[in-house]
Amino acid sequence: MGDSVTALRISVHQALGGGTVADVLLWKRWYASIGVLVSATTLWILFEKSGYNLLSFVANVLLLLVFILFFWAKSASLLNRPLPPLPNFEIPEEIVAKAAGVIHVYSNYALSIARQIVIDKNLKVFLQLVSGLWVASYIGSLCNFLTLVYLGVLLILSVPLVYDKYQHPIDEKLCLANKIIQAQYMKIDDAILKKIPLPSNKEKKTQ
Repeated sequence: MGDSVTALRISVHQALGGGTVADVLLWKRWYASIGVLVSATTLWILFEKSGYNLLSFVANVLLLLVFILFFWAKSASLLNRPLPPLPNFEIPEEIVAKAAGVIHVYSNYALSIARQIVIDKNLKVFLQLVSGLWVASYIGSLCNFLTLVYLGVLLILSVPLVYDKYQHPIDEKLCLANKIIQAQYMKIDDAILKKIPLPSNKEKKTQ
């Protein structure tokens, strides 16, 4: 049992991409992880506790940056100084292609869910979607979007690290919870869901 579990162990670092992001999430580059945590906490305190608006903050920062660059360029031309060093602001085509590919995959996935609910009348998918949206709505009623993003940052900086250290016991608990959920769903499916009459595609075409 122990050998099979060891053989099935996955590399969390490779699952996260195996790059710099994985190193930060797993605290292999602890200085960068601390920097992300401190930055997120500072921004959350700034906006949540001080009541500062995110849109106003971004606009003011950009306005300050524009003024600095403008007067720097003017003073450089008058004093024969070098212009402000600006990087080459060009988005590589590879990044655009990857972003388009991700959007394409998730769009098709959303459309497939809609098809299963509307055309195939998949009650299981419908209930899963309704439950997920209800949970999201309930969480949204407990905190605002900024707090939710901050909690997400805390989770992505803690969950991968904890799972990497305690993968075996967590997998065992998840498998047990999955079996319990599947058993309860089968009971509900046999007792309630299968008794709900759903019109077939042939009946719909006849109508």
